[in-house]
Amino acid sequence: MGVVYLIPVTLGNSAPEDVIPNYALQVTRNLDFFMVENAKSARAFLKSINSVYTMAEIEVIQIDKHGDNKLQIADALKIVSSGKNLGIMSESGMPSIADPGSEVVRMAHQLDIDVIPLVGPSSILLALSASGLNGQGFSFHGYLPKDKEEKRSKIKELEMTIKKTGYTQIFIETPYRNEGIWLELLAQLSGETRICIASGITTSDQFIKTLKVLEWRQKTPPKIKDIPTVFLLGR
Repeated sequence: MGVVYLIPVTLGNSAPEDVIPNYALQVTRNLDFFMVENAKSARAFLKSINSVYTMAEIEVIQIDKHGDNKLQIADALKIVSSGKNLGIMSESGMPSIADPGSEVVRMAHQLDIDVIPLVGPSSILLALSASGLNGQGFSFHGYLPKDKEEKRSKIKELEMTIKKTGYTQIFIETPYRNEGIWLELLAQLSGETRICIASGITTSDQFIKTLKVLEWRQKTPPKIKDIPTVFLLGR
């Protein structure tokens, strides 16, 4: 029986060899069968690490973020059960976190297929580590609601959770909406709540800073438009 590898991908413009261990790169180079979040970016990454296979030889199956992938995944895992190894790849960072890879992993466990995570960058954990906020208790919320009133209500709810539990609250946003969510945070949160902005992690644009809301209000806004950013709230 083959195995399912969880393949790390760079978070931005950093060179793969700078942020991904050689062992993980070697495993990835020798795979020719992948299920991915984005086929185009996956092929670009495989080309950048000098896969031993040509792009024509590599089978890349894209998972639909918003669709039903069960039959597609079941077919792929039948191939794994027959002895071929499968790589799961996110568009950036580690798979199965804020992308549909977890569905593949869940079905692999049900079929008693081994799942092997390879070491690589995770923007969420790197941001938490560098934030100075509570790393013993925290919650990741993915994306906040798009509706403005629902978003404001969610921000208030996150702050209330911080006050009650002390747990760090983490979320992400579509990069072109970063400035909008930033203004909402400054408007909705109390002055003593801390915000960490972790933007462009591991890239040449990296910016990580934690301040109280009242301190952020006195500073020039961070340049986070169109740059992948993790937002962390805490005390």
